[in-house]
Amino acid sequence: MPANHSPLGALPARFRRERVLIVGCGDVGLRAARLLKGRVRLLALTSSASRVAELRTAGLTPIVANLDQPQSLHRLAGLADRVLHLAPPPRIESGRWWRDARTSALVQALRRRSLPLSLVYGSTSGVYGDCGGDRVLESRTVHPDTPRAHRRVDAERAVRWLGRAGVRASILRIPGIYAPDREGGTPRERLTRGTPVLAREDDVYTSHIHADDLARACLLALWRGGPQRVFHVSDDTELKMGDYFDLAADLYGMARPPRIARNEAQGQLPLQLLSFMSESRRLDNTRMKRELRLRLRHPTVATGLRAS
Repeated sequence: MPANHSPLGALPARFRRERVLIVGCGDVGLRAARLLKGRVRLLALTSSASRVAELRTAGLTPIVANLDQPQSLHRLAGLADRVLHLAPPPRIESGRWWRDARTSALVQALRRRSLPLSLVYGSTSGVYGDCGGDRVLESRTVHPDTPRAHRRVDAERAVRWLGRAGVRASILRIPGIYAPDREGGTPRERLTRGTPVLAREDDVYTSHIHADDLARACLLALWRGGPQRVFHVSDDTELKMGDYFDLAADLYGMARPPRIARNEAQGQLPLQLLSFMSESRRLDNTRMKRELRLRLRHPTVATGLRAS
């Protein structure tokens, strides 16, 4: 791949021999792999044997193992020079519901032999909980309000523990991901269903990132991220959720969604959607631009959706 197609530019020859392991090689992981193809040795952890052919076609060497089965991860020890961890926490709501046993198992496996040079973990901006629409810096104390956010905080703790062992560990706190070529990656389906949004006086700020820009940020963090550093991977958009859907509706030539009061939403919308509608924050992305030196190709959702 020509160097100008990669966020990293031309890698020195010594980097081309490096092995990069992608854990959780879904949509964003495959986008990152495309940017690195032919430049490093690419490995992908998968728990599904049915994905082996797909991953090989994408230029990755599949490692069949399961984060939910720690004994299957022994092959990961000393295997990779850099690790991109994008696997979600388990979906559990009972027992030790606040724990991300998957990330703990991965970290334990990586510590058994020579440590990787760097690890990047894709977390979520949900770890902050509701911030009342405030502008949020990476130094803000986390305050998770949902079980899934608690599990992300637990995963971040495990990553930091690995960082204290000598790995240059970076944490990316990621908001809503969109892209026209991503499953469910645009508001079109929700607009088609006519799902309501909150009335303006009840609405919340929400942040976004295009999947391609996120993939580029992941790779930049692998090589440029400082040790124990947290980054907001977010674009420059400052819109409330309802205004985002209005913008998309206008671009698509569709009807704008109906607006309802928050007390009405309680009886009309699913709990997961309501949880997103109860958290309002604006992510500051200055550190991402300054330290990772990422130049957004889609700086706002307006440009990203128009491009589609």
